[in-house]
Amino acid sequence: EQAEGRVLARLDRPEARNVIDWATVEELHALCAELEAEPKVLLLAGADGIFAAGADIAELRERRRLDALQGINSSVFERISRLPMPSIALIDGYALGGGAELAYACDFRLGSTRARVGNPEPGLGILAAAGAAWRLKELVGEPVAKEILLAGRTLGADEALEIHLLSEVTAPEDLE
Repeated sequence: EQAEGRVLARLDRPEARNVIDWATVEELHALCAELEAEPKVLLLAGADGIFAAGADIAELRERRRLDALQGINSSVFERISRLPMPSIALIDGYALGGGAELAYACDFRLGSTRARVGNPEPGLGILAAAGAAWRLKELVGEPVAKEILLAGRTLGADEALEIHLLSEVTAPEDLE
């Protein structure tokens, strides 16, 4: 959705909990190209009460070593972090794994009272590998980053606000 000076991009795959798949990455790259050419504030949101429940695990299982070295998700998250105008993640519901990493790449994160942010990758026997390891440390400090990244801790809205991972917490309807 375009408006004067801003664009609202919505991850809208509620049947898949808005997971970030290859098609989503390509669409985010296309959006970044538009915003690099004509800078506007970027608002990123999810659909149906979920920001993004992570990367598409089925796709991840199909990826091989060369895919991992390409940094498929990390390259678009880095591009978002370098946009010439501010980017704001509007987090309603879950922002987990790759969804959390997408939110960490934004300049600001606003959450609803239903926001849940974390990296459950340790439970899958993997580590967050699309920028969370260094971005989260910069955002919340090393001890909390280690709890989230190595122990799989998920933060509720109030706790995320308390440690400044979220800039503001509001009612879900206020994020619309």
